[in-house]
Amino acid sequence: MSSKRILLSESEMPKAWYNLQADLPEPCPPPLHPATNQPIGPADLEPIFAKALIAQEVSQERWIDIPDDVLRVLAIWRPAPLVRAVNLEKALGTPARIYFKDESHSPAGSHKPNTAVPQAYYNKAEGIYQLTTETGAGQWGSALSFACSQFGIKCKVYMVKISYQQKPYRRSMMHVWGGEVTPSPSEETNAGRSILAKDPDCPGSLGMAISEAVEVALSRDDAKYTLGSVLNHVMLHQTVIGLEAEKQMEIAEDYPDVVVGCVGGGSNFAGLAFPFLRHKIAGKEIRFVATEPQSCPTMSRGEYRYDFGDTVKMTPLVKMHTLGHSFVPPGIHAGGLRYHGMAPLVSFAAKLGLIEAAAFHQLECFEAAKLFAETEGTIPAPETSHAIRGAIVEALKCKETGEEKCILFNFSGHGLCDLGSYDRYFAGELEDFAYPIDRIEAALAELPVFED
Repeated sequence: MSSKRILLSESEMPKAWYNLQADLPEPCPPPLHPATNQPIGPADLEPIFAKALIAQEVSQERWIDIPDDVLRVLAIWRPAPLVRAVNLEKALGTPARIYFKDESHSPAGSHKPNTAVPQAYYNKAEGIYQLTTETGAGQWGSALSFACSQFGIKCKVYMVKISYQQKPYRRSMMHVWGGEVTPSPSEETNAGRSILAKDPDCPGSLGMAISEAVEVALSRDDAKYTLGSVLNHVMLHQTVIGLEAEKQMEIAEDYPDVVVGCVGGGSNFAGLAFPFLRHKIAGKEIRFVATEPQSCPTMSRGEYRYDFGDTVKMTPLVKMHTLGHSFVPPGIHAGGLRYHGMAPLVSFAAKLGLIEAAAFHQLECFEAAKLFAETEGTIPAPETSHAIRGAIVEALKCKETGEEKCILFNFSGHGLCDLGSYDRYFAGELEDFAYPIDRIEAALAELPVFED
C-alpha cells in the first residue's frame, strides 16, 4: 500500500524562505507614498513596520535565512503533512491524482502562524511592546495572538464586525493567547468613528480594520502594525509551505500539473505556489489557479492599478488587482476572503500570465467542503472550501477528458471554529450573493489615476 500521508522530519524543515522577486522576468511596480505619489523608501515605512521586515519587503535576494528562534516555534507543528486525497478521488470518479498540503495542524488551525511567528520575533528583537493588526475570519488574529504569546508581546486585534459576530470561538482563541479584540469599525479610533458616522450598521471590512490598526500603531512609539497577508514579506514567510511540498512530491514520485489555492489577500496561495512558480518561469508546464468568492472577485473582475490597502487611505499605494478601497463586500462566511485588494506579487504574476483566477459561489463551496469532510475527514474552513471547489473542478475536467493529471491544493485551515456557518448551510439559511457590480464600479471610480 502506498503512503497516504507523506511526512518530513523536523530536520527537513526549510531553513530559508524563497523570494519570488529574485526570479520574476521584470521588477514588480514599487509602492507609492500616499501623500506624494512617489516611490516609497524604507524610512517611510519605519513608523509602521519593523526594520527587518521592511528589508525583507524590498529584498531581491532569492533565499533569506530563517532565524533559529523562529524555527524553534515553527517546529511545534512543522513540517506539515502532504496528503493524497484518495477517498475524494474515488468519490469523484476521476483519474486525477489529488494531493493537499495540510496547514490545519498549527496551533491556530491555519497557515497564518507561518508569518505571525517571524513577525512577532523581529518586532520583539527591535524592542516593540505591542503589535496591532486586523483580522477577518479571525485566523490571522488568533495566529498573531499565539505568536505574541511566544515572544512576550502585547497583541491588539481589530476584527471585522460581521466575522466578530459570526465566529465567537476565534475571539476566544485570541483571548486564550492574551490578545485584545475589538469589533471593527469601532468607536476607539478616528477611522472607526468616521465610518460609523456614515453607516452605524456597517458590517465592516478588512480595509476598515486595517485603517484602525494602523492608526493605533502610529499613535504609539512602542507599537508597530503587522499584516497577515498582501505584503511581500508575508508571501516570503509562507513559502515554507511550498518548499516542504516540493520535497514531499519528490518522495511521492509525483509532480503537480495544477496548483490551486484560495485567495483573499493571497498569502496561503503564494505560500504553496511561489516555490513551484519559479519552475514555471524557468519553462516547466504548470498551471496555477487562484480561487476566490464570486461576491468579492478581486482577481477575476477587479482592475490592476494603484490603490490603497485600507479604507481611509492611510497605507501606501500599491499596484494590485482591486475592487476599490471603499468597496464593502457582502457578508459571506468566508470572512478571510472579503478583501478589496490582492497581494502585489500575486497580482503581478497574474498580469504576466503566470497565474489564472476562478471565482465560485458560497453554496457550491460549502457543498465541496461537505464532500471533503465526508471523504477525507477534516472539516474545512469556509475560505479553504474555495480551494477544494477549485481542485474538484479541475478533477472533474480530468474525468471528462480521461487525463491523469496531478492536482495539488493548499488546505489552508480547518473549520472547527466555523461550525455555525455549517449550521446555517444545512438549515438553508445561506445564499449566493450576486456580483455587486454597481458598488464595485462606484468604488473603482474613487481610485487615484496615474500616468503609465
